[in-house]
Parts: sequence; structure tokens; C-alpha cells
Amino acid sequence: MSGYVLAIDQGTTSGRAIVFDKDQKIAGSGQKEFKQHFPKSGWVEHDPEEIWDTVVWAIKEAISKAGIKASDLSAIGITNQRDGRRLGAR
Repeated sequence: MSGYVLAIDQGTTSGRAIVFDKDQKIAGSGQKEFKQHFPKSGWVEHDPEEIWDTVVWAIKEAISKAGIKASDLSAIGITNQRDGRRLGAR
């Protein structure tokens, strides 16, 4: 087992991936923004295919910069678009 971990952060404006080594140091990373669409005031939409493309690109970039293969990963963690407000807050 190599001990590399891939962290994927799919945010509201970009896809990001970071590869950590066994010492929890960043071995490689990638980030790519995607377009925001505003169909009307107060609304924002995203193209799901563009989101997919950016996160796949970020993963490949992070793995490449780390100088490893996908099979060298021991684990993958994912976080995705989330609202910064606490539930129940008014």
C-alpha cells in the first residue's frame, strides 16, 4: 500500500483535487474553474457536464503532478457543493 490519498473538493466555482503522501504532505494538486450561469436575479446554475469535466481534469492533474498512477492511491475523499449557512439559521 502506497499511502497516497486523493482529496476531491467540488466547490461552487471550481473542481479541485489534492494528492497527499504518507506524511500528509501535498504531493500534487489541480484546480479548474467552471462557468456560473445566472438565468435571473438571485439564481445561479451550473452545467453538470462541465462540473464533471473540471473535476476529472483536476484529478488527472493532481495525480500527474504527484508523479504517481491512480493505482497508487490508497483512499479517496470527496466533498461537494455545500451551503456555508448552518441548518436552521434564519
